[in-house]
Formats: sequence, C-alpha cells, structure tokens
Amino acid sequence: MRKRGLYGPFWLDILTEAYWLVRFPRSGDPSSSALHSMTSKRTIPARRFIKPTFNFLIEKKRDGGEFTQEEIRYIIDSTLDGEMPLHQLAALAMAIYFSGMSAQETADLTEEMMLSGEVIDLSHIAKPKIDKYSTGGVGDKTSLVLVPLAMASGVVVPMMCGVEHDYVINTLEKLAAIPGFKGHMSNEQFAQQLAKIGGAIIAQNEDLAPADAKLYELRKDTGTIPSLPLITGSVLSKKLAEGAEGLVIDVKWGNGSFIKDLEQAKQLARSMTRVGRSMKRRCVALVTDMNQPLGDSVGTALEVKEAIQLLRGEGPEDVKELVLKLGMEIVRLAGVAGSTLSAKQTVQRHLTDGSALEKFKELVRAQGGDTSFVDHPEKFPQARHIRKLPAPKRGYVHTINAAMIARGVHLLGAGKENPHDKIDHSVGVSEIKKVGTQVKQGEPLMMIHYNDEAKLEQALEYFKNAYRLAPKRPTPPPAIVERVA
Repeated sequence: MRKRGLYGPFWLDILTEAYWLVRFPRSGDPSSSALHSMTSKRTIPARRFIKPTFNFLIEKKRDGGEFTQEEIRYIIDSTLDGEMPLHQLAALAMAIYFSGMSAQETADLTEEMMLSGEVIDLSHIAKPKIDKYSTGGVGDKTSLVLVPLAMASGVVVPMMCGVEHDYVINTLEKLAAIPGFKGHMSNEQFAQQLAKIGGAIIAQNEDLAPADAKLYELRKDTGTIPSLPLITGSVLSKKLAEGAEGLVIDVKWGNGSFIKDLEQAKQLARSMTRVGRSMKRRCVALVTDMNQPLGDSVGTALEVKEAIQLLRGEGPEDVKELVLKLGMEIVRLAGVAGSTLSAKQTVQRHLTDGSALEKFKELVRAQGGDTSFVDHPEKFPQARHIRKLPAPKRGYVHTINAAMIARGVHLLGAGKENPHDKIDHSVGVSEIKKVGTQVKQGEPLMMIHYNDEAKLEQALEYFKNAYRLAPKRPTPPPAIVERVA
C-alpha cells in the first residue's frame, strides 16, 4: 500500500504513517522481497493541508469548480479508508458526471488511483512493453489475436482483464473454454511470465488500483459509468499500474457498446491519449464501430476457434482489418517498426508465417491450457443442437443491434446470471449475416448453437428483434472512424 495521508504538521505526519504501518504491516524485509522489487511506491511529501468537508467538495464540483491535486488525493484516500460515506461518494460521482473534469484533474485522478495500490515495475525487461485495451464489444476477439501477434513481433504484452459491461463476454471467459487455462496469478508470477515468454493474459489483481475497484462498483449503482473522466481514470490507472510503457486503445461506439454516441467516443479517445501523454506514456486510440457484432461468431469456444482461424491467416475480413490496424499501432508504438508500411508488413508476416499462432500456444501452455485444442479446434465442445434464425422476408440487412445478440447469447448459457453460474462453452451464434448483406426469405441470418430448449425460446426474442431488413442496400459504417494520437 502506498504511503498516504501526509497532510498535517510533522508530528501528525509521523502518527499518520505509524497508523498505516500498524493497519497494513509490511511483511518481511522489503529489500529481500521479490514483490517489493517489482513495485514502485511514491512517497508523498509532507505538506500542510486543511481537510475540506465532503459537502464542500461535492458542492465545489456541482458548481463547476476544479479540484486541486491535494483534494483529489484526499478523495481517493477517503474512498479507500471508507471515511467518505457512500451516499456522499455517490453524490460526488454524480457531480463529476454532470460537471466533468479538466485535463489536469483527470490526470491527477488517474495518478492517485494508480498509486492507491501496487505498481508493477517491469523495467528489468528490456523489450518494449505495450498493452491493448478495448472498451468492450460484442464478438470482439481481437485480444486473443493481438497479444500473441505482438509477442511474435518482439513486444511484451502485460494484459490484465477487468469486468466487461452488460452482457459482453470478456477475454478470460473465452480462454476458459480451453481446458486447464488459468487466468489468475500473483503479480510476481505475472512479471516472471512476461520476462520468460513476453506475454500474459490474466485477471486484474485486487492490489492494483483498489480505489478504482471501489469507485467502479459505486458507478454501476449510480448510473455514472459513462462519465468520461471517470472512465479515463479507471482504465489508465489499472493499465499503467500493471507496468505498461504504452497503450493502444480501441474505443468502440454504437449499439453494442456502452458508448452510444460517436462524438462521446471521440472525446473519450482524446481524453485517454491526453492523460496518457501527461503521465509520460505512449498512447494511441482508434475509434471503431460496434453497431454490429465483430466477426462471424459470438460465444466462448466459438470465438476462440475464430481467433485460431485468424492466427492462421484466415477468418472474417472485418476482424482481420481491425487486427491489422491495431497490430500496426502496437508495433509502431513499441518502436519495432518505424513506418506505416514496415508496421503493416511486420503484422502480416507474423499472421501468415505461423509465428503468432506458435506464440498463442506458448501463452496457453504457460498458463496451464491444453494446446491440443489450438492444434485441433474440433476438440472444443459442440452444442447438441444447431438451429437457423430465418430471415422473415427478402431484403438487405439494414441494422443489427449487437447488444441484443449479446443478451441472447448470454441467455443461452454463454454468460453468468450470477457469479456462481457455470458458463456453457458450447453455445453461441455463428455465421452472422452482416449489415449490407442481401438475404432471401427463410435464409439464415445466423446459426444458433444451443443445448436447452427453454433457454433458446428466451434468446430467440432477442435474436429476432436484433435484425432489421430493408429493400435497399445500406452503406455499412466504416470499421475505423478516427485515429487519435
């Protein structure tokens, strides 16, 4: 835990520090601890700071005021301590939602949340360390391809996955379809695996940015998830705490994302890259379309199989395009490739020569997974039944509500209604007809893989309502709307 609360006179500083040492005792000698050798902790200099009331802070932000760094530090410390009552923290989150934060405030918030827990130091690894983050999308299996692709290109990828929004299946839930795959490890094991093979995909550890974990739960309960400064602080505090030197961000907008408005997605991309730069990290963001599922399938095993196809140089064109663009950003940010052409050639070479696929197998093996499933994807569990969703009339696919597809797949059993539910890795949808595709009446809009008739009946309502057909061919939206650097 970082050293906190040095706000008063010198004697109060000593008492405060002693209190935290008693409450959070250090185990062993830091100089001999492997974990301490991996982490950096900021010592906050002593300063005179008169604590404001929580009412004052709420009213200040409500009226459009700007917090000082000391006030933000006090808010984060009070959140960690539980000193600020939840109803006042909720009011503060709502005030931030409506009044926003300046670039400096957002940067200070990000830094304070990052330093609220352990910060992994990967400076002993010589290779460039670049992570990729997505705001979450339906059918988005790009991380499964990009991590081994970057590894094959000589980039170290320290990826920790958090909880996705709504009914989006996260990367670790997909990887869990591979028997034996373990998504949890300590910070020390994480750093060791990165040094050994150059990549890891694990669950977010609780000792990284714990202040964000508390705020995130509150934001879910108070409807303040879409707040741009709070999203920026949440994402970057966790990503930078895991040791990344740079970050490539995929900001998704549309009906399958929690960001429905394109302009808001652009603003978020600008906010993240600006704060990343202010914290001396290389940062690039792409604003991408999520108004239909990405790729041809949505599920767990179905998406892993599609990712394996992509690692073999095959697979759906829309995912290929996004993987190519994001992969180019990763290798350029890492300094592995200098020009756009060099970056493109690097990414394409590793996707077609089998080296990215070998790195995927190496990662799966390192985390306990059975690599025979990568070599023979037919070994993944198959659903007992496959049924088509027939087009109700002739026409063109005009729109697809990706969120409805995600909800239907969740109801089939690919998601969890509560934390103790078991995911059915065999269910999902495949062969999804995309926007602009012409279909005849009765032609399948998708194939539904299911095991339970009752669950299918529930899911069908969502699948049917997800599609809108029209007599004229629509213009599909561009996959990549904007690049922000």
